[in-house]
Amino acid sequence: MAEGNKDKKPEIKKPKFSAYWIYGAIFLVFIGIQFFGSGSWAQPNKTTQAEFERFLRDGDVEKVEVVNKKVAKVYLTAEAKAKTIHANKKANTFLAPGPNEPSYQFEFGDLQNFENNIDQIKKDSNIDTQLIWNTESNMWGEVLIGLLPFIVIIGIWIFIMRRMSSGAGGGPGGQIFNIGKSKAKLFDEKQDVKTSFKDVAGLEGAKEEVQEIVDFLKTPEKYTALGGKIPKGALLVGPPGTGKTLLARAVAGEAKVPFFSLSGSDFVEMFVGVGASRVRDLFKQAKEKSPSIIFIDEIDAIGRARGKNNFSGSNDERENTLNQLLTEMDGFGTNSNVIVIAATNRADILDKALMRAGRFDRQIYVDLPDIRERKEIFEVHLRPIKTDESLDMDFLAKQTPGFSGADIANVCNEAALIAARNEKKFVDKQDFLDAVDRIVGGLEKKNKIITPEEKKAIAFHEAGHATVSWMLEYAAPLVKVTIVPRGQSLGAAWYLPEERLIVRPEQMLDEMCAALGGRAAEKVIFDKISTGALSDLEKVTKQARAMVTIYGLNENIGNLTYYDSSGQSEYGFTKPYSEKTAEMIDKEISNIIETQYRRAVQLLEEHKDKLTELANVLLEKEVIFKDNLQKIFGNRPHQKNEEEEIVTS
Repeated sequence: MAEGNKDKKPEIKKPKFSAYWIYGAIFLVFIGIQFFGSGSWAQPNKTTQAEFERFLRDGDVEKVEVVNKKVAKVYLTAEAKAKTIHANKKANTFLAPGPNEPSYQFEFGDLQNFENNIDQIKKDSNIDTQLIWNTESNMWGEVLIGLLPFIVIIGIWIFIMRRMSSGAGGGPGGQIFNIGKSKAKLFDEKQDVKTSFKDVAGLEGAKEEVQEIVDFLKTPEKYTALGGKIPKGALLVGPPGTGKTLLARAVAGEAKVPFFSLSGSDFVEMFVGVGASRVRDLFKQAKEKSPSIIFIDEIDAIGRARGKNNFSGSNDERENTLNQLLTEMDGFGTNSNVIVIAATNRADILDKALMRAGRFDRQIYVDLPDIRERKEIFEVHLRPIKTDESLDMDFLAKQTPGFSGADIANVCNEAALIAARNEKKFVDKQDFLDAVDRIVGGLEKKNKIITPEEKKAIAFHEAGHATVSWMLEYAAPLVKVTIVPRGQSLGAAWYLPEERLIVRPEQMLDEMCAALGGRAAEKVIFDKISTGALSDLEKVTKQARAMVTIYGLNENIGNLTYYDSSGQSEYGFTKPYSEKTAEMIDKEISNIIETQYRRAVQLLEEHKDKLTELANVLLEKEVIFKDNLQKIFGNRPHQKNEEEEIVTS
């Protein structure tokens, strides 16, 4: 043990070499040359021109040396140096001047006046003091001043390049050429990644596909024994917030192989060729640690289809990066032990060469969760939250149709904040309902100034929506209606839409009729209409246009669609139909909307008294629920037996 400690001591005490010591030594040498280049360390005493002229009249000055026409150096005689006045001044200096050194020096103003004063004093005092002219220069100082701008520029350049390259994953040296190194973050057995497949709720199909890749890397002989080959790439496609990146984090936590994670924007740099260089370095590192996985998030940053909107004709750095990625994924001499997983929510704009088999063999669609998957997601996000024991997960799942996993996480967090704001010990059902309202409708504005006439119009508008949707078979069942302003809206109605895989024309028409119920109620009650139906008209117009131009659900237009799923028409300058067809499309869209508007007006005319009663209840309470409608209208005419009752209070 003692010998081992002796061996380690020299390593601990060994000084670490740094290039800054060399820079400091050079700087000190220049400073020394600048200050001591004259050869004399002793500095003469400072004096004034008036005091010098007094010394000159007393005959104490042997000679005067004028240096560079602005400084006068005064040399005293031997008798004058012995005088008390000059001896005392010697004692005050750090180093006394030598016998051949000047005793005093001072700066004067105008050279001609200075010379005339000396001549006059010499003439009046009858002395023969010498006046000597001299020119001095500090060669090293002048060289330093001349080189100083270049030194500053080079120093700033080195500093900038070292700072830029230090963030490029180039190691502790931070050299300039490391800017082309990959910025991927490596997760291996040394990294503690806590996310696993248990933390990913729902996404059963996607988990199965990705888990198969992880299993192959763990036990490749299970698959290769039958002659199978592992897919070289898997592309996760889906709307934002559905859990694509979370799924990749679970892969990093489950896989016992090196996992390289980075974003598509990490390849983008201001220097030409850096993106392709980083791709090469990334795959080089991955091959050295193979079998391994590379995860590229938001791959559309570099994978956009080539040739689109490139009107400049210049060299496109993004295309060069994409070309290098294509070569590395399935090019000459590609190593099959490196698997690439990528994620994007814009698969329609990706390059076709990137999507072909042999590169991204599998496209895994991560869709919005259904009601069963939303329940599982709620269970995951409610683990750290103190909830009421009576909280029903099925109820929460039904209240959040169309929500993504990120939206559900936001609902859980918002509910906890609302409960804490109200000083509750547990998060209960009402907190979650308020959180959904806050996220969907916006912040509640109870102090917004609304006149009684406007409030009455809003109440009848929202009551019209509720009445029409209650009477129609395929309209979404009502959950809640409010006339309290939220966000940009003055009132809102919450529905529980049925989750359908296919939609029929009669279902779309009923939804459009319910959306027009607000404006229809204004027409029936006040015989006037207002601008309050803007969002309703926007929604209805989009639905009607989709029926005619996308889904082929109009008899006059026929079984045609003008929808391009490839996204190519996005960059076109011509419409895929004639002007005559365009007129027909506009006419059919208008006919569909006006037909449903007249239908809504007719329904409200038939139930005008109940509409008025419902609006009065809404004016009184400001918020009404499904049970309020049941008291006024009774059960829904087309209520389904399997429909579960939803009551919010």
